[in-house]
Amino acid sequence: MPLPIVPVPESGPAIEALPSGDALLALERSARQGGSGLESADLTGLWWLDQVWSRGQRHPSPLAAGALRALGASLRIEPGAEAGPDKRSGLELTNAVRLGPLELRFQGPGWLEGQRPLLRFQFDRLEIRAGQWLLLQRSLPAPDPRRGAFFALIATGADRRWLAARGRSGGLAVWRREVSPPTR
Repeated sequence: MPLPIVPVPESGPAIEALPSGDALLALERSARQGGSGLESADLTGLWWLDQVWSRGQRHPSPLAAGALRALGASLRIEPGAEAGPDKRSGLELTNAVRLGPLELRFQGPGWLEGQRPLLRFQFDRLEIRAGQWLLLQRSLPAPDPRRGAFFALIATGADRRWLAARGRSGGLAVWRREVSPPTR
């Protein structure tokens, strides 16, 4: 029996086109100089990975992006606990991939830092699920504070339906926000 593929939401009518690699690099230069202006409210929702660029590349990698889309790679960002003195809260992130009915999730707190800003996060939990069943849940050790994970936020589209960011490893990613189907 073939494994089901997780459907990636369709873009829908009149969605803003994704920027080219050159346009993203120009947006990134602008964000480095003057900030992206993005706030927590701009980030909340379920984001499906759409395109990825390796460090130093001007064109997206269709093979890597295709594989990650086939795995249903997603990033959910939700409001979390109020930010404490360490500012290591305020958002809750879940990064997930699926293979058939199995889902691997990394979860933990996130927070915005700086003018650009950086979306910093620390995954402290790992889950493996089969549908609604929780098969494994583990706590993850805290990483070295000097090596913390982050996305340098670059921009969102005018309609806030895509998000571009560069990760700690130097790769560039563009996600599309899940759009709820219209109610009847």
